[in-house]
Amino acid sequence: MTDLRHLAAPARFQLDAHPEPRGGQGPLAPLARDAVLAELEALLFAADEPLTTRQLTQLAGLANAAELRRALRRLQSQYDQEGSPLHIQELAGGFQLLARPEFHPWLSRWFQDDAFPRLTPAQRETLAIIAHKQPITRADLEAIRGVQSADLLRQLMEKGLIRIVGRHASLGRPVLYGTTRRFLRHLGLRNLADLPPLES
Repeated sequence: MTDLRHLAAPARFQLDAHPEPRGGQGPLAPLARDAVLAELEALLFAADEPLTTRQLTQLAGLANAAELRRALRRLQSQYDQEGSPLHIQELAGGFQLLARPEFHPWLSRWFQDDAFPRLTPAQRETLAIIAHKQPITRADLEAIRGVQSADLLRQLMEKGLIRIVGRHASLGRPVLYGTTRRFLRHLGLRNLADLPPLES
């Protein structure tokens, strides 16, 4: 979980639209970002995971979620106009500043992405079933897969991809499993509604 305390500033900073001249060349052109957009950009840049609407609204001192979304659209529009390699992506219930997809092949040559754990075919199958059928008990999962799955559930929990989300109301109150925000984040999904069909 990102520690957001270091992101909160005691007061809104002020951008100087006319900074001091450099080398007698006259005043620089006004900065493209106003204070709100600059603060949002700094928050998104500093965070190592998606920030929720509530977090961004509070940290940027905005009135509500609608005002935040308008500001994020303005910031994204500026990235588009500038031809920036960055874009704001909504995923895992929040927003994150990421490189555009067309830069991923180039970036992958320089950075090894070890953040997302490698999965065996059995782990992928189990995770896909949980993602589409959640909340699901171990017994229901094993009925679908046809094999014991206790070890796979433990492994996926250790990788931070699934979690216990409650208990079923049936006899014995068995544990219910569901996916985590980390699962959504690494698959680039806003929410579970964006999951591809289970058949694929």
